[in-house]
Amino acid sequence: MPYFLACVSVRIFLLMVIAYLNLHYFLPRYLLKQRYMRYIIAVISSVAGYLALQSLFDYYLYGYILGPVRNSHLMETLSYNFFSTLWYLGLMLALKLSIDWYEQQSAIQQIKVEKLNAEVDFLRSQVNPHFLFNALNNLYGLTLKQSPDASAAVLKLSGLMEYMLYDSNEQYIPLDKELAYIHNYIELERLRLDGDADIQVKISGATDECLIPPFLILPLLENAVKHGLKGMNGGAFLHLEINIDKVLEVKLSNSKFDNGTDRRGGIGLENLRKRLELLYPGRHELYTRDDSYQFLAILKIVL
Repeated sequence: MPYFLACVSVRIFLLMVIAYLNLHYFLPRYLLKQRYMRYIIAVISSVAGYLALQSLFDYYLYGYILGPVRNSHLMETLSYNFFSTLWYLGLMLALKLSIDWYEQQSAIQQIKVEKLNAEVDFLRSQVNPHFLFNALNNLYGLTLKQSPDASAAVLKLSGLMEYMLYDSNEQYIPLDKELAYIHNYIELERLRLDGDADIQVKISGATDECLIPPFLILPLLENAVKHGLKGMNGGAFLHLEINIDKVLEVKLSNSKFDNGTDRRGGIGLENLRKRLELLYPGRHELYTRDDSYQFLAILKIVL
């Protein structure tokens, strides 16, 4: 038994040595650098060295070379130990590469998540100045007319700014807050239009139980206001329908005004498409239809 334990201990120690050399020296220096021939030579050399040392130790203990019994043939025992050692090294190599692949995939996934978050923050930051530009233009129009509604508009704008400064930093917010924001936005437009446009808003479903990213519906509304209400002398309309039932569905139709002088209105919709791809991949639909006198947008998001 003491000889057997000594033989097994030396065998395991030598296997650990060649495994260490393979994983921490041969693999990064040759295999990962695509020096395949050098890697094969290094592995075979390490296995040959292992067989030589193990043979000498076996001969010292038992008087024969690498044999489980005394009558074993030399070539049979050498062949058995050579290929069994290669199998052991192959198993260690497969395990090492699997662990490295998993860690690499985890790192790539983390980078993707950070990249998506950075892109979402960047796209969302583009919405705020775009809205502020429109809102200040509306307020400027009211002050030019010396309208008594200017003070109410300032109050609503302050509420919108509070939403933009505080709630918009959250990743997700209750849909009720977004709807309140949209309500104030539409009221500002009503003040500017003096009731000349047909603006209708219908909301159904459990809005208090729905969470969405900030400024998700706003780009549709801004686009509808810019191209559907501004510049219309009569017959302008904007109809917004929002329904929540496991799927958030937003349907917005507006009259169309396009005199060919302003082509910058596509920024909001393009940003919205990018945000949807980042936030709801495979879980959303954004359909738009551009007719001669009407623009229709339908957004569906699986919650």
